[in-house]
Amino acid sequence: MSARNPVSTRIRVLQIGLIVAVSLASFATLTLPISLRSTNQSLTVGDVAQITLQSPRDIEYVSDIRTEESRKAAESAVQPVYSQPDPAIARQQIERLRTAMQYITSVRANPGFTVDERKSNLVALSDVRLQLATIDYVLGISDSRWEIVQAEAVRVLELSMRRAIYEDKVESTQAGISSSVSLTLNEQQSALVTELVAAFIVPNSFFSEELTTAARQAARDNLKPIVQTYKTGETIVPSGEIITPADVEAFQQLGMIRPGQRWEDMLGAAAIILLSAALVPLYFYRRKRLAVMSDPRSLFVVAVIFVVFLIGARLFTDRTLAPYGYPLQAAGLLLTTLFGLEVGFVISIPLCLLAAYGLSNTFDLAPYYLLTSLVGLLALGPARRFWGFLRAGIAITLSGFAVLMAYRLPFFPPDWLGIVQFLGIVAFSGFAAASITLLLQYLFAQMLGLTTALQLLDISRPDSPLLQFFLRSAPGTYQHSLQVANLAEQAAEKIGADPLLTRVGAQFHDIGKALNPTFFIENQIPGSVNTHQDDNPEEVAATIIRHVTDGVLLAKKHRLPRRLHDFILEHHGTLITRYQYTQAMEAIGGDVTKVDIEKFRYPGPRPASRESALLMLADATEARARAERPATDDDLRMLVQSVIETVQKFNQLDDTLLTLRDLNLITESFVTTLRGIYHPRIQYPNAKVPDQDSTMISMRKENDKY
Repeated sequence: MSARNPVSTRIRVLQIGLIVAVSLASFATLTLPISLRSTNQSLTVGDVAQITLQSPRDIEYVSDIRTEESRKAAESAVQPVYSQPDPAIARQQIERLRTAMQYITSVRANPGFTVDERKSNLVALSDVRLQLATIDYVLGISDSRWEIVQAEAVRVLELSMRRAIYEDKVESTQAGISSSVSLTLNEQQSALVTELVAAFIVPNSFFSEELTTAARQAARDNLKPIVQTYKTGETIVPSGEIITPADVEAFQQLGMIRPGQRWEDMLGAAAIILLSAALVPLYFYRRKRLAVMSDPRSLFVVAVIFVVFLIGARLFTDRTLAPYGYPLQAAGLLLTTLFGLEVGFVISIPLCLLAAYGLSNTFDLAPYYLLTSLVGLLALGPARRFWGFLRAGIAITLSGFAVLMAYRLPFFPPDWLGIVQFLGIVAFSGFAAASITLLLQYLFAQMLGLTTALQLLDISRPDSPLLQFFLRSAPGTYQHSLQVANLAEQAAEKIGADPLLTRVGAQFHDIGKALNPTFFIENQIPGSVNTHQDDNPEEVAATIIRHVTDGVLLAKKHRLPRRLHDFILEHHGTLITRYQYTQAMEAIGGDVTKVDIEKFRYPGPRPASRESALLMLADATEARARAERPATDDDLRMLVQSVIETVQKFNQLDDTLLTLRDLNLITESFVTTLRGIYHPRIQYPNAKVPDQDSTMISMRKENDKY
């Protein structure tokens, strides 16, 4: 036996493959859009927010986007600037009106024109287009009224042209002329004035590009930069709302997104993953005695738990409170429950660091994950009682409060509502981690055949159906199994193996004998012991060996964990039934060629763990001690050493990780335990015991003396 057995090539290849696969999965988790940035959706302008996006911390910054939007709004609010009304245009139009009215006067006063010729001349006016009814009225009114109309038309046109008339306001100005006509005129005269003046209304004020630009620039310059603030947990974009440029700017300021995937991000993620990929193998290289490292199924479960919890953590980073409520601590608790404290500790460290890497709140989230996980593992203990899981949940909650007070409160002081929310989410995280661990350890144990402390305690209860069947069917073997369990459990504690697993495995290792109990001497009635000396040695050996396979069948029938199957199969390893083999050799005169030794060999395999190796040693030691009844410590020690030497001689410990120091500790433990079992007893003399009546009479006589 070597103190350091090399791991098989197959296991080594599996270990390397899993490390590479987990590293690649972790790199993808940290660099794909679902992770390194705090949301799992595309945060671009115009997208619809799939979830409510909140600020992970307090921030105050000058918003260039909002400032520019406000400046554009102020600029758009500035009306176009026009030049002042041009009086030259007004004078020109008044002069044209007078000229037109003078022409009308001349046509009215010319006696040489007929009525039709007068109408034709007025229709031919170029500056004003008079209606036929208006022409008839102009030609028919008196000179005095015509004079009044002319004076009023000039006055109304002058009044209208004093006001600014824009190019797009000519029609509205023309429509309002009638309201400026003197009320002393009748309706026909008023309509005539309106028609004359409307023809000479033209724009007198024009758009000034230069003045408008100057006014808009002044509006922009007068607007101060806008300072945007967000409090921790304040909503930036509600779910279902469209993301605006100002929202994207806030995400960038908060570190929630960056434009594109930078090579620095890729390099940083690769560095932390390589560091983690080196840490875990280096530790386990120094701790080769951990059985989980040589079990493919266990390695696969560890890898799956790591990746699943890491992905889950990265999916919850888009909220303010959710990362602190995500029960990442359950990963360490679950690994500790399934594979021991060391595995939980070593895997929790890189998992916690990777889960918080690259986020805006990394510097308080990373210590929160790490410290609460480690404290929870230590508080969990051996995970044999429900109270242990409850204690772990309380420890995670209290340590979470402490971490946030140390790493978040001094730098991002929240309001009282925020403090209450953090207290609630941390408490949820602690008890959710404990609850998830309780559930998942049961599911893993049932689905994958892994063993947990709670499961071992449950099936090792004296009232469990299989142990009750064992006790009723083979009471002698049952008592033998209990003695072996005591021996192996005490030794397991000495060498640092799993004492509970060792004890339960020892309790069930000979369960197969319950199917044929009277064949085995420990179950036979004293005085009628059958040593099978007259039977065929090969048939006796086959019956004895069959208790191993029968035990596995019973274990499968009663759904014992697969790990306990190993104890049943390995407790005799590949040794032979030496007594029957010797009988067979003696029967044919010692000719080894005539005896098939394989018919006397147990199916094995050899013990592959320290726990099953302890069972083999304890089983053989207890059987010999019961047969030989050693009287002194030296005899006990020699018996134990003889068993160990025999097992070593046949290479039964080559696949275990037991060291010479372990074997010395096992020897001393076995001697101590056996000393308590086979200690010498006082031989009491045969004395006559008085009957009850005489005793009572004697006691009364004694009482009468007082």
